[in-house]
Amino acid sequence: MPMPKRATEGPSLALFACPNPDCDLFNRFDAGNLSVAERMGKGKAIRRLYCNHCGYRFSERQGSLLEYTKLPEPTVVRILKCLGHGCSIEAAADICEVDARSVSRILARAGRRAENFHRLQLERLAQPLEAVELDELHGKVCRPGGAQKRGGRAHPLARLRDLAEWVETGFTRRWRSSAAS
Repeated sequence: MPMPKRATEGPSLALFACPNPDCDLFNRFDAGNLSVAERMGKGKAIRRLYCNHCGYRFSERQGSLLEYTKLPEPTVVRILKCLGHGCSIEAAADICEVDARSVSRILARAGRRAENFHRLQLERLAQPLEAVELDELHGKVCRPGGAQKRGGRAHPLARLRDLAEWVETGFTRRWRSSAAS
């Protein structure tokens, strides 16, 4: 007879932190304050964690894309890969054999998370704009041979302005329609 799974088996609890903002150990990973209180869901695959410091209970899926979804993790990953490769919502739903509304919900949640991550990365830029090296300025903003073809060099402040715009967009190029080019 196989032994039943213990409540503490599974991925390490070091990847989790107490999400209660009133707890002294809020957002401190691997603080030793978390334990598995119970298992939930189909097949008891989802752990419900307990903070022994503040008494808060929460799902290990809280705050993730898997929160409030009954889809298995591999299906959610497959949906995100389909959307990342440019599939439409209907195509991703058909490929992953789920309802299109589920794909829309995951897309909306993933978009918000991606936008928040993007803003955090912009806030964490290591160098202020004034500290950019000239070779970085030239390499990132100027097209090779672009200034020479027009018969003159671009003003350094124009390059700096272009670089500032590039940093504000998160190091992505602005989309231009084919009619504009």
